[in-house]
Amino acid sequence: MSRKVFDTAAAALEGLLHDGMLIHSGGFGLCGIPALLIEALRESGVRDLTVVSNNAGVDDAGLGLLLHTRQIRKMISSYVGENAEFARQYLAGELEIEFNPQGTLAERIRAGGAGIPAFFTRTGVGTAVAEGKEVREFDGQRYVMERGIFADLAIIHAWKADTEGNLVFRKTARNFNPMMATAAKTTVVQVEQLVEPGEIDPDHVHTPGIYVQRIVVVPPGYEKRIEQRTTRKRAAAAPAAAGSEPAVA
Repeated sequence: MSRKVFDTAAAALEGLLHDGMLIHSGGFGLCGIPALLIEALRESGVRDLTVVSNNAGVDDAGLGLLLHTRQIRKMISSYVGENAEFARQYLAGELEIEFNPQGTLAERIRAGGAGIPAFFTRTGVGTAVAEGKEVREFDGQRYVMERGIFADLAIIHAWKADTEGNLVFRKTARNFNPMMATAAKTTVVQVEQLVEPGEIDPDHVHTPGIYVQRIVVVPPGYEKRIEQRTTRKRAAAAPAAAGSEPAVA
Protein backbone atom coordinates (compact mmCIF):
# COMPACT_ATOMS: atom_id res chain seq x y z
CA MET A 1 0.00 0.00 0.00
CA SER A 2 1.16 3.53 -0.76
CA ARG A 3 2.88 5.48 1.99
CA LYS A 4 0.16 8.09 1.54
CA VAL A 5 -2.72 5.80 2.57
CA PHE A 6 -3.68 5.54 6.25
CA ASP A 7 -6.07 3.12 7.94
CA THR A 8 -8.04 5.69 9.95
CA ALA A 9 -8.71 9.42 9.97
CA ALA A 10 -6.97 9.72 13.35
CA ALA A 11 -3.86 8.06 11.91
CA ALA A 12 -3.97 10.34 8.85
CA LEU A 13 -3.90 13.40 11.13
CA GLU A 14 -1.33 12.07 13.58
CA GLY A 15 1.61 14.43 14.10
CA LEU A 16 0.00 17.26 12.13
CA LEU A 17 -2.16 18.94 14.77
CA HIS A 18 -1.33 21.66 17.24
CA ASP A 19 -3.32 24.29 19.10
CA GLY A 20 -3.79 27.60 17.31
CA MET A 21 -3.33 26.23 13.79
CA LEU A 22 -5.02 27.47 10.60
CA ILE A 23 -7.09 24.83 8.81
CA HIS A 24 -8.82 24.80 5.41
CA SER A 25 -11.96 22.66 5.54
CA GLY A 26 -13.54 21.86 2.17
CA GLY A 27 -17.18 21.63 1.24
CA PHE A 28 -20.24 23.76 0.70
CA GLY A 29 -22.93 23.39 3.34
CA LEU A 30 -22.77 19.64 3.96
CA CYS A 31 -21.86 18.84 0.35
CA GLY A 32 -18.33 17.51 -0.04
CA ILE A 33 -17.29 18.12 3.55
CA PRO A 34 -14.49 16.03 5.12
CA ALA A 35 -16.84 14.73 7.83
CA LEU A 36 -14.64 11.81 8.87
CA LEU A 37 -11.62 14.09 9.33
CA ILE A 38 -13.69 16.67 11.23
CA GLU A 39 -14.75 13.95 13.66
CA ALA A 40 -11.09 12.99 14.11
CA LEU A 41 -10.24 16.64 14.83
CA ARG A 42 -12.92 16.68 17.50
CA GLU A 43 -11.57 13.53 19.11
CA SER A 44 -8.00 14.87 19.04
CA GLY A 45 -8.90 17.73 21.39
CA VAL A 46 -6.88 20.29 19.40
CA ARG A 47 -8.06 23.81 20.29
CA ASP A 48 -7.95 27.52 19.39
CA LEU A 49 -8.37 26.72 15.71
CA THR A 50 -8.83 29.22 12.92
CA VAL A 51 -10.91 27.46 10.27
CA VAL A 52 -11.38 28.61 6.70
CA SER A 53 -14.60 27.21 5.25
CA ASN A 54 -17.48 28.45 3.16
CA ASN A 55 -19.66 27.93 6.24
CA ALA A 56 -19.69 26.12 9.58
CA GLY A 57 -21.95 23.19 8.80
CA VAL A 58 -25.07 22.70 10.90
CA ASP A 59 -25.49 22.25 14.63
CA ASP A 60 -25.00 18.48 14.69
CA ALA A 61 -22.81 17.87 11.64
CA GLY A 62 -19.70 19.15 9.93
CA LEU A 63 -17.82 21.97 11.62
CA GLY A 64 -20.80 22.41 13.94
CA LEU A 65 -19.32 19.52 15.94
CA LEU A 66 -16.16 21.56 16.63
CA LEU A 67 -18.21 24.60 17.62
CA HIS A 68 -20.05 22.58 20.25
CA THR A 69 -16.76 21.44 21.77
CA ARG A 70 -15.42 25.03 21.59
CA GLN A 71 -12.38 24.00 19.59
CA ILE A 72 -12.76 26.80 17.02
CA ARG A 73 -11.57 30.27 18.00
CA LYS A 74 -12.11 31.99 14.64
CA MET A 75 -14.02 31.28 11.42
CA ILE A 76 -13.11 32.77 8.04
CA SER A 77 -16.32 32.22 6.07
CA SER A 78 -18.78 33.64 3.58
CA TYR A 79 -22.06 32.16 4.89
CA VAL A 80 -23.09 31.01 8.36
CA GLY A 81 -26.88 30.94 8.23
CA GLU A 82 -27.62 27.29 9.11
CA ASN A 83 -25.94 27.02 12.50
CA ALA A 84 -27.66 28.27 15.65
CA GLU A 85 -24.65 27.55 17.88
CA PHE A 86 -22.46 29.59 15.55
CA ALA A 87 -24.84 32.53 15.89
CA ARG A 88 -25.05 32.16 19.67
CA GLN A 89 -21.25 32.11 20.13
CA TYR A 90 -20.76 35.06 17.78
CA LEU A 91 -23.41 37.22 19.43
CA ALA A 92 -22.00 36.35 22.85
CA GLY A 93 -18.50 37.43 21.78
CA GLU A 94 -17.16 33.88 22.14
CA LEU A 95 -16.27 33.35 18.48
CA GLU A 96 -14.33 35.58 16.13
CA ILE A 97 -15.61 35.81 12.56
CA GLU A 98 -13.98 37.19 9.44
CA PHE A 99 -16.68 37.48 6.79
CA ASN A 100 -15.73 37.37 3.10
CA PRO A 101 -17.79 37.64 -0.07
CA GLN A 102 -17.89 34.10 -1.43
CA GLY A 103 -15.92 34.82 -4.61
CA THR A 104 -13.32 36.74 -2.61
CA LEU A 105 -12.93 33.83 -0.20
CA ALA A 106 -12.45 31.41 -3.10
CA GLU A 107 -9.85 33.69 -4.68
CA ARG A 108 -8.00 34.21 -1.39
CA ILE A 109 -7.59 30.44 -1.12
CA ARG A 110 -6.61 30.06 -4.79
CA ALA A 111 -4.10 32.89 -4.42
CA GLY A 112 -2.58 31.21 -1.38
CA GLY A 113 -2.05 28.05 -3.39
CA ALA A 114 -0.57 30.00 -6.32
CA GLY A 115 1.95 31.86 -4.16
CA ILE A 116 0.16 35.20 -4.57
CA PRO A 117 0.35 37.09 -1.26
CA ALA A 118 -2.37 39.64 -2.10
CA PHE A 119 -4.65 40.88 -4.88
CA PHE A 120 -7.08 43.72 -5.55
CA THR A 121 -10.82 43.31 -6.14
CA ARG A 122 -13.76 45.70 -6.55
CA THR A 123 -15.97 43.46 -4.42
CA GLY A 124 -16.60 45.03 -1.04
CA VAL A 125 -15.33 48.53 -1.80
CA GLY A 126 -17.26 51.08 0.23
CA THR A 127 -18.66 48.46 2.62
CA ALA A 128 -17.67 47.02 5.99
CA VAL A 129 -15.69 44.39 4.08
CA ALA A 130 -13.11 47.03 3.15
CA GLU A 131 -12.67 48.50 6.63
CA GLY A 132 -9.01 48.56 7.67
CA LYS A 133 -7.81 47.36 4.26
CA GLU A 134 -5.81 49.15 1.61
CA VAL A 135 -7.94 50.65 -1.17
CA ARG A 136 -6.26 51.67 -4.41
CA GLU A 137 -7.48 53.13 -7.70
CA PHE A 138 -6.88 51.41 -11.04
CA ASP A 139 -8.22 52.80 -14.34
CA GLY A 140 -10.63 55.06 -12.50
CA GLN A 141 -12.07 52.31 -10.30
CA ARG A 142 -11.43 51.70 -6.60
CA TYR A 143 -10.23 48.26 -5.50
CA VAL A 144 -9.69 46.74 -2.05
CA MET A 145 -6.65 44.61 -1.29
CA GLU A 146 -7.26 41.09 -0.02
CA ARG A 147 -4.62 38.71 1.30
CA GLY A 148 -4.12 35.16 0.02
CA ILE A 149 -4.61 32.39 2.59
CA PHE A 150 -2.13 29.56 3.03
CA ALA A 151 -3.04 27.12 5.79
CA ASP A 152 -1.14 24.77 8.07
CA LEU A 153 -3.49 21.96 7.08
CA ALA A 154 -6.19 21.31 4.47
CA ILE A 155 -8.81 18.62 5.10
CA ILE A 156 -10.87 17.80 2.03
CA HIS A 157 -13.25 15.21 0.54
CA ALA A 158 -12.91 13.60 -2.89
CA TRP A 159 -14.93 10.99 -4.73
CA LYS A 160 -12.02 8.98 -6.07
CA ALA A 161 -8.26 8.85 -5.60
CA ASP A 162 -5.43 6.61 -6.61
CA THR A 163 -2.83 5.64 -4.05
CA GLU A 164 -0.55 8.45 -5.22
CA GLY A 165 -3.17 11.06 -4.32
CA ASN A 166 -4.48 12.03 -7.75
CA LEU A 167 -8.04 13.18 -7.05
CA VAL A 168 -11.39 13.27 -8.82
CA PHE A 169 -14.26 15.26 -7.33
CA ARG A 170 -17.88 14.49 -8.14
CA LYS A 171 -20.34 17.15 -9.25
CA THR A 172 -21.17 19.82 -6.63
CA ALA A 173 -18.56 18.43 -4.22
CA ARG A 174 -16.04 20.02 -6.57
CA ASN A 175 -16.47 23.30 -4.70
CA PHE A 176 -13.76 24.60 -2.37
CA ASN A 177 -11.98 21.23 -2.13
CA PRO A 178 -9.64 21.47 -5.18
CA MET A 179 -8.29 24.93 -4.41
CA MET A 180 -7.83 24.15 -0.71
CA ALA A 181 -5.74 21.12 -1.61
CA THR A 182 -3.16 23.45 -3.17
CA ALA A 183 -3.10 26.03 -0.38
CA ALA A 184 -1.72 24.28 2.70
CA LYS A 185 1.51 22.87 4.05
CA THR A 186 -0.18 19.46 4.34
CA THR A 187 -3.32 18.17 2.62
CA VAL A 188 -5.26 15.22 4.00
CA VAL A 189 -8.09 13.84 1.89
CA GLN A 190 -10.89 11.42 2.69
CA VAL A 191 -12.04 9.49 -0.38
CA GLU A 192 -14.98 7.30 -1.26
CA GLN A 193 -13.08 5.13 -3.76
CA LEU A 194 -9.39 4.22 -3.83
CA VAL A 195 -7.80 2.75 -6.95
CA GLU A 196 -4.34 1.91 -8.16
CA PRO A 197 -2.17 4.35 -10.16
CA GLY A 198 -3.12 4.35 -13.83
CA GLU A 199 -6.78 3.53 -13.20
CA ILE A 200 -7.77 7.21 -13.43
CA ASP A 201 -7.54 8.76 -16.88
CA PRO A 202 -4.99 11.60 -16.56
CA ASP A 203 -7.44 13.91 -18.33
CA HIS A 204 -9.96 13.26 -15.54
CA VAL A 205 -7.68 14.23 -12.65
CA HIS A 206 -8.88 17.41 -10.94
CA THR A 207 -6.09 17.66 -8.36
CA PRO A 208 -2.66 16.13 -9.00
CA GLY A 209 -1.20 13.91 -6.30
CA ILE A 210 1.74 16.26 -5.70
CA TYR A 211 -0.64 18.38 -3.60
CA VAL A 212 -1.84 15.47 -1.44
CA GLN A 213 0.22 14.04 1.41
CA ARG A 214 -2.22 11.71 3.20
CA ILE A 215 -5.32 9.69 2.24
CA VAL A 216 -7.98 7.87 4.26
CA VAL A 217 -10.82 5.85 2.75
CA VAL A 218 -14.35 6.49 4.02
CA PRO A 219 -15.70 3.22 5.47
CA PRO A 220 -18.64 1.49 3.74
CA GLY A 221 -22.04 2.73 4.86
CA TYR A 222 -20.73 6.06 6.18
CA GLU A 223 -23.64 8.52 6.06
CA LYS A 224 -23.43 11.51 3.74
CA ARG A 225 -25.82 14.04 5.24
CA ILE A 226 -28.13 16.24 3.16
CA GLU A 227 -28.46 19.77 4.52
CA GLN A 228 -31.91 20.57 3.15
CA ARG A 229 -33.83 17.82 1.44
CA THR A 230 -36.12 19.24 -1.25
CA THR A 231 -38.39 16.90 -3.17
CA ARG A 232 -41.56 17.10 -5.20
CA LYS A 233 -44.50 14.76 -5.02
CA ARG A 234 -44.69 12.07 -7.67
CA ALA A 235 -47.46 12.51 -10.19
CA ALA A 236 -50.42 10.26 -9.44
CA ALA A 237 -50.64 7.28 -11.75
CA ALA A 238 -53.44 7.56 -14.31
CA PRO A 239 -56.29 5.09 -13.58
CA ALA A 240 -56.44 2.11 -15.93
CA ALA A 241 -59.21 2.16 -18.51
CA ALA A 242 -62.11 -0.18 -17.83
CA GLY A 243 -61.59 -3.61 -19.32
CA SER A 244 -57.95 -3.01 -20.18
CA GLU A 245 -55.36 -5.65 -19.49
CA PRO A 246 -52.80 -4.94 -16.72
CA ALA A 247 -49.35 -4.00 -17.92
CA VAL A 248 -46.81 -6.82 -17.95
CA ALA A 249 -43.31 -6.00 -16.71
